[in-house]
Formats: sequence, C-alpha cells, structure tokens
Amino acid sequence: MLIHDYNGKGAWSVEAVRSRYLEHCARLDVQSPRVLQPRTYHRADMTWVYPIMEPVIEGIKAGDPACATLGVELIEQDGTLPFGRVLKSNAARALKGIELSQALKTRIRRRVTDMLAAGNTPREFKEYARLLRKVGFDDLWPRMVASEPVGNKYAMRYFAYFRALQERSPAVMARGR
Repeated sequence: MLIHDYNGKGAWSVEAVRSRYLEHCARLDVQSPRVLQPRTYHRADMTWVYPIMEPVIEGIKAGDPACATLGVELIEQDGTLPFGRVLKSNAARALKGIELSQALKTRIRRRVTDMLAAGNTPREFKEYARLLRKVGFDDLWPRMVASEPVGNKYAMRYFAYFRALQERSPAVMARGR
C-alpha cells in the first residue's frame, strides 16, 4: 500500500507534534488533553495522511491553550511544509478568535514585527497582520518605524496598514466602534 503523508519531517511530524502537545498540556495544566489524530483518506491501494495541524487548529478554535501554543510555534517557523501557507493562515485566524496569554501575545508581536522589518511578507502575512492588530502593537510602534522596510513594496503595504492603525485612521478601524 502506498502512503502519502502530508505531515512535515522532524518537528512537524505526527509524533513530534503529539509529543510537544502533551508537554504543553502538562506545563499549562490542561486537564483533558485532546487526541490529535490526522485526517486520513483510503482508496484501493493508497492512503493519504493529512497534516496533524488541522486538528490542532480545531483545538485552537475550541480554546485549548496547548493547541494555541502549537499554533504560535507554527507561525514562528520559516521552513516550508505541505499545506504550510493554508495551515499558517488558518492558525493565525484561529488565534485571532481566542483569548491568548501575555507570553503568546509577546511571541506573536515579536514574530510579526521581525518579519515586517525583514521584508518577509508571504501570503499568510495578511492573517498575521490581522492577528497583530488584535493583540496590539502600540509599544512596538517606535521599533517598527525605525526598521521601516522601504525597499519592499509588499512589506510597505503592511507598514502603511500598521501606520494607519497607529494613527487610528477611519479607513482601517472596525465599523461600530
């Protein structure tokens, strides 16, 4: 039987993610850990094993702090993995919808501002920018201005977005506030 495993190698393999999840559960005192099982699809002589991060993202949406920590670890990593863009976008979107600890907010702020300063704005950065807006970046704004990504037009779009937020421009403020 041929198996197509879409999980990454090393730190993003099924076993490594499960292991880190259980470590986070123990550290964060999660009383009832989830059973992280990747989605599989079987057909004749082939099996496809989809990323284990899909159930982790569901755990983030449910408010599991250990899954949220794994989600932040995912957006912090630069390497590629199968379905990485979608998984990172979905993780950032899910993180935006829950209450995060101060430690996770700090890690998110650092990651997104460092990416912007380096001009590293992949497609999933749109969700990262929305996540940073939610967790707040007021204390980092002077540092962001000092490392403005002038030579990169894509990064400058996000920089302009953050500048408008900082200036509280009506064009980027949510309606109804």
